[in-house]
Amino acid sequence: MKLPESYHNKTTYFGVFLALISLTIFFLLLILSLLTNFGGAYSGLFTYMISPLFIILGLALIPIGMHFKRKRKIQSGETDEIWPVWNLNKPQHRNAFLIFSIGSIVFLTLSIIGSFQAYHYSESNEFCGLMCHQVMAPEYISYSNSAHARVACVECHVGEGADWFVKAKISGLYQVYAYTLNIYPRPIQTPIENLRPAQETCARCHWPEKFYSDALKKFKHYLADENNTEWSIDMNLKVGSDHSAKGLENGIHWHINPNIAIDYVHTDRIRESIPWVRKINKETGDTTIFEFADEMPDAAEFSKLKSRRMDCMDCHNRPSHQYNLPQNFVDNAIISGKIASDLPQFKATAMALLNAKFETTIQAMDSIKSGITSFYETNYTDLYSTRKADIDNAILAVQNGYKINIFPEMKASWDAYVNHLGHKSYKGCFRCHDGQHTSKEGKTISNDCTLCHVILAQGSKDNKAFAQFGQGLEFQHPVDIDGMEKEGRCYDCHRNLYQ
Repeated sequence: MKLPESYHNKTTYFGVFLALISLTIFFLLLILSLLTNFGGAYSGLFTYMISPLFIILGLALIPIGMHFKRKRKIQSGETDEIWPVWNLNKPQHRNAFLIFSIGSIVFLTLSIIGSFQAYHYSESNEFCGLMCHQVMAPEYISYSNSAHARVACVECHVGEGADWFVKAKISGLYQVYAYTLNIYPRPIQTPIENLRPAQETCARCHWPEKFYSDALKKFKHYLADENNTEWSIDMNLKVGSDHSAKGLENGIHWHINPNIAIDYVHTDRIRESIPWVRKINKETGDTTIFEFADEMPDAAEFSKLKSRRMDCMDCHNRPSHQYNLPQNFVDNAIISGKIASDLPQFKATAMALLNAKFETTIQAMDSIKSGITSFYETNYTDLYSTRKADIDNAILAVQNGYKINIFPEMKASWDAYVNHLGHKSYKGCFRCHDGQHTSKEGKTISNDCTLCHVILAQGSKDNKAFAQFGQGLEFQHPVDIDGMEKEGRCYDCHRNLYQ
């Protein structure tokens, strides 16, 4: 088949070669991905993104080479025709036109299929979590172990609509740039500024007006003593009103009552320091402003700050990427039976080891294994020989808990990401409910614990106190700390426990 003279040049030849090789690779990878699990996340990257780019590059080189060859002929005086002349009466022109037409149809068809697959792949959890494996490992692993593990990443981080899709891809360009040059932060910062409003993501599944009423919440912990003493607290958590028919009149979720608007100003990026709060009653128009005088910036600085309308994410700010504290994941392993609760001093030993800072996960695994093994070999020789299987299982449980909650290579763990839900290990509720935010009228944002929960039972397994019907118990700290629990805040101690 004879082609135009301008076709015969090195650039065009290379373009044809590149396009054909890339097309062959594309079809090969496509078939493999359809028939097997070949390549995982990286297979999709090469199939739908990299190989199509080389196909397009090869096809682009074909006319470029023909153009420059024709330009050289004009400069040498071999022809004076600036533009190519198509004459379908000539066989070579018909052949070129036929190849161009068929090639264009095939290319457009593949482009449509490839574009759809590329879009679908770029929205997949594999692309979000596994493409930059080490960088995104903390986010992907914590997400995979969360309550939202069956919700696609893009459902929350992008949501519906072309505008947010475009914003996400533009933001992704910088992320690719930072990853390529190895200039990304460790740990990865939470994209607080770029998250969509909760009403456009969370509220698509969670219906705010239909929250449940009070809920029974059970907590079980183990003390760091010789017997790993079990200590539990059962409480009535006032999620909503005392009866669901009352809607959001009272309770924790009153904060997002549609008839109430809560605005606040924060002076730090993580929204933990909140000196100014405004409550607006939409029904009556009444407005109350609360200020924490000790933390209020001066007028000039305050005027530069923007207020934020409170929504779900102001408390539930770690819905899918939660990093448990060491004492929590060890407690959970004991509760689930992965760690035998009667191994003497196990909780204290594990906490002492987990209190250390490690540079790599491998270093942490070795330290946990050697530390626990050495402790029982030295202090409980007979027990180590008779219950080595239980000790090995306990070591494995601690190691597994570490691997899904602490990521030293990326410096990602519970202490790198603040969790605003609750108030035990972080400021949480006490950001506003500290008893120090007051209004000009003398009103105060209360710090009364019973606003949110009532303790129904608490104590050790063998000595548990129960509240009388309709009443609650005063909180009793499991360890005697001279009444400090009544004067300070929980997070004052618990947040610094493993610093």
